[in-house]
Amino acid sequence: MCGIVGAIADRNVLPVLLEGLQRLEYRGYDSAGLAVRDVADGLKRFRTLGKVKVLKKLVEQSDVVGNLGIAHTRWATHGVPAERNAHPHVSGVRVAVVHNGIVENHVQLRERLVAMGYEFTSETDTEVIAHLMADKLESGADLLAAVIATAAELDGAYALAAASPDDADRIVVTRSGSPLVIGLGDGENFIASDVTALLSVTKKFIFLEEGDVAEVRRNSITIYNAEGDRVERAVKSSRLTGGSIEKEPYAHYMLKEIFEQPSVISETLEGRIHNGRLLESSFGHETSALLDKARHVQIVACGTSYHAGLVARYWLEEVGMSCSVEVASEYRYRNVVVPEGSLLITISQSGETADTLAALRGSRSSGYVGSLTVCNVPESSLVRESDVCFMTRAGTEIGVASTKAFTTQLVALRLLTIALAGRHGLTAEQETVMVNELHALPRQVEVVLEMSDAIQAMAKHFSDKHNALFLGRGPFYPVAMEGALKLKEISYIHAEAYPAGELKHGPLALVDESMPVVCALPDDPLLEKVLSNLQEVRARGGELFLFSDHKVRVELDHYQNLTLSDIYPGTAPIVYSVPLQLLAYYVAVLKGTDVDQPRNLAKSVTVE
Repeated sequence: MCGIVGAIADRNVLPVLLEGLQRLEYRGYDSAGLAVRDVADGLKRFRTLGKVKVLKKLVEQSDVVGNLGIAHTRWATHGVPAERNAHPHVSGVRVAVVHNGIVENHVQLRERLVAMGYEFTSETDTEVIAHLMADKLESGADLLAAVIATAAELDGAYALAAASPDDADRIVVTRSGSPLVIGLGDGENFIASDVTALLSVTKKFIFLEEGDVAEVRRNSITIYNAEGDRVERAVKSSRLTGGSIEKEPYAHYMLKEIFEQPSVISETLEGRIHNGRLLESSFGHETSALLDKARHVQIVACGTSYHAGLVARYWLEEVGMSCSVEVASEYRYRNVVVPEGSLLITISQSGETADTLAALRGSRSSGYVGSLTVCNVPESSLVRESDVCFMTRAGTEIGVASTKAFTTQLVALRLLTIALAGRHGLTAEQETVMVNELHALPRQVEVVLEMSDAIQAMAKHFSDKHNALFLGRGPFYPVAMEGALKLKEISYIHAEAYPAGELKHGPLALVDESMPVVCALPDDPLLEKVLSNLQEVRARGGELFLFSDHKVRVELDHYQNLTLSDIYPGTAPIVYSVPLQLLAYYVAVLKGTDVDQPRNLAKSVTVE
């Protein structure tokens, strides 16, 4: 969600700050700003509503040069999108602060600060932090002590960075519940909420742990843990590349990422299957030992990752493994009864999803045999805090509406299903069938992508619609849920998914000639039942848009159908997700929406 960038160097850091913010644009934001310690005239602040390019133009019109600065892109939580609510926030001329997260006790703190004479110019919770720090500085504390004392008064999740015009060689940062990394340079150092922001200046990073406070200077990094003890944190080299976030020659990142799916699926499978067998050793000894203990699987996730978990539940139950799937924001507040031998699986593209991370942390005393995360970011909090991890290898995903991260999550979950099935009587012949289906998957997705022109033509029938229904049965119900989510996320068309058998229990009342109904028709045991449900739609005048297996015979009138060839049943939910992604994309393009950064949404949801 919100993005933080900071730098301290012997050179002008404004270009570093602005490029870093642009690299974080994919996370979603509504305003941007920066504060830099001008070599001639103290702390200078620039804030704008809208895109980073607006901020960049404002900065370029000035003659400010600075070798220490902090910058931010904001996704509104407290206070409407407005320049007054944009970060950095300041308190007089004493301190500037950027902040990700939410301060839950900001109302009480604000009342106290107002009584002390501090004036507020925004509705944000972050301005409370700036005034608290200024009060500590006025009382004689240095910047480090002020940050530590302020953090002790905050309830909630935060990652924050503070700079003072009186301190020429130090940025002080701290985190609790929101990610923050330090980038290491030669005679210069950097901070960010995401390594992506700093890939053009460094590949070496220190990942701060919960409660850490750090002094970031040009030539040194000093870190203190939550107890105030000086500590060393490991330096890690990122495997990400700056080129992975370029979109050319595609019109949008989302389209690029849809077309990357054959290659990233292959990457996710590489080294994990061979000669018709699952290479479980590629998971690592710790993962195999954990799966040995599992008698029940509890999946916890949000949004698209939740839909992946729902598909996996069908797979796991087919091989005899008991499974439950929960939305993380609900699960974390329930008094959950954990069955004996339960394995917790969290799923997240970013590895920083606040509710999922909170669910993991809250589970540690609940009696689980252990925790496993399916994730796309090796440096993320979920990866670091789970017992074991299974990386999806999707590469950087910029588009807010997840595509390749979703399909690679499904691939990872299918691999885990095979591994668990091996503990429930899976024969070598059955394993070979499942592995060969995965081996064929990249080519099957390529075939679907070759149909993009036909799907684009189909999308023209949606551009004037306001509502849509997506139907499915079995594992294709969560596929329908994901298709509906994609359409609503980027085209702003209201779309809902239902199990096809539920039509008669209410949703059928919505169906008329203005209601497009989308459905996947795989050749599976529920086919005839789904076809009967579609007859109900046609009887009410609903317009059908179908994606069917070439072996399926459709005897309906007034429908559009694209046929998919040679789709294997085990991986069919993955393949059928791709045309739904393309449909949503082309509808959004026709409607002229911001495909990669849809309104009100953010890529990495790091607040509750």
